[in-house]
Amino acid sequence: MNERSGIALWAGVECTVNRVGDRYFDQIERTGHQRRPADLDLLAQLGVKAVRYPVLWERTAPDGLGSADFSWADERLHRLKELGIDVIVGLVHHGSGPPWTGLIEDSFVAGLEELAGAVAERYPWVRDYTPVNEPLTTARFSALYGHWYPHRRDSASFLRALLVETRATAAAMRAIRRVRPDARLVQTEDFGAVASTPPLAYQAAFENHRRWLSLDLLYGRVDAAHPLHKHLRDCGVAGEELARIAAEACPPDVIGVNYYLTSDRFLDHRLDLYPSWTHGGNGRDAYADVEAVRVREEGIFGHHRVLREVWQRYRTPIAITEVHLGCTPEEQIRWLVEAWEAARAARAEGVDVRAVTLWSAFGAYDWDSLVTQERGHYEPGAFDVRGPAPRPTALAVVARELATAGRSEHPLAGAPGWWRRDERLIYGAPRATTRTACRPWWFL
Repeated sequence: MNERSGIALWAGVECTVNRVGDRYFDQIERTGHQRRPADLDLLAQLGVKAVRYPVLWERTAPDGLGSADFSWADERLHRLKELGIDVIVGLVHHGSGPPWTGLIEDSFVAGLEELAGAVAERYPWVRDYTPVNEPLTTARFSALYGHWYPHRRDSASFLRALLVETRATAAAMRAIRRVRPDARLVQTEDFGAVASTPPLAYQAAFENHRRWLSLDLLYGRVDAAHPLHKHLRDCGVAGEELARIAAEACPPDVIGVNYYLTSDRFLDHRLDLYPSWTHGGNGRDAYADVEAVRVREEGIFGHHRVLREVWQRYRTPIAITEVHLGCTPEEQIRWLVEAWEAARAARAEGVDVRAVTLWSAFGAYDWDSLVTQERGHYEPGAFDVRGPAPRPTALAVVARELATAGRSEHPLAGAPGWWRRDERLIYGAPRATTRTACRPWWFL
């Protein structure tokens, strides 16, 4: 942890392995990180204290533990140990497990528990784990919106997936703690909020309750008094299952806040102000669902507010576990510095913020299509891998400053990002502005 700011710099390797139909999209392969063990030395040179790192189920044991191959993970985790970098091991990252299981199958729970126990036994020095990354987001994209396998589009399937992920996380941590009793759950989630026009206030309220559901389940808080309890029961969730999850609660030791410029949404009943591809509805009202940054006069809610809300709700240590923007180097710098300064400000107010994570350190592919297509759209991170070897970007320079000095003096860091300028507003009442060329990650 940086002595001047009280905030540590962490890093992450974008490691999504998601399934679309019968095809798996593997970011570790696509960015070339699969073939470059020296990448870990590059992270060490930035001064990072910990790395979110994959030992993914789909890659390690697709046919079960009997034929599991840990050789890749062995090399990487041992090297990180030699470098003195702590590891937060991820087991499922936007995935649904091997082909023989899935997010709405009970076999997902038993399978992940078995893998987690084997990983803990193999790497006993690892203390921190994220068994399932962003369970609410993964359940939404897979079983409510249909982007990823099992491609469902209904509330019952969404809730089934989320409950399976919750049970799997708790089972995985029990298996890990049988090996290492002091193991910590670092639970990540996207905590974007929803605003709306007045006629849709009821829908925004529902979605703002839902944004906490994955964590509320892990904390054992979803009982008869929970605002979504009736909704869960109406969607077929048995009271006995909710009671069992509450009785076997697995509260996180660190909450990982993932927050993007597209995390905050805005719902508008005035369909004529928006392109048709933004139109949707809830069966009662039709509305446009767009990025709040593009229409809301107040802009995004911001890291600072999210950190305070998470702390007030759970009183658990927090880390910002993903900071990434698919844009120009100048805007990437501004987004990282804004997140860092928000963490410092929240910490000064008493919020127990531990770290900010330089996510997608080696970039990512095709997140502009939510990794549903292979179009070759690459977004650099701290390093640009489009060459013979990873090349440090301007973001790497700033990240190193933050890690060592606790703040950045980069001349670009003080200017407002495009999300703070009027050019961001492209929806609603006609405006004499043009759209920026940048497309934030997780563009919907």
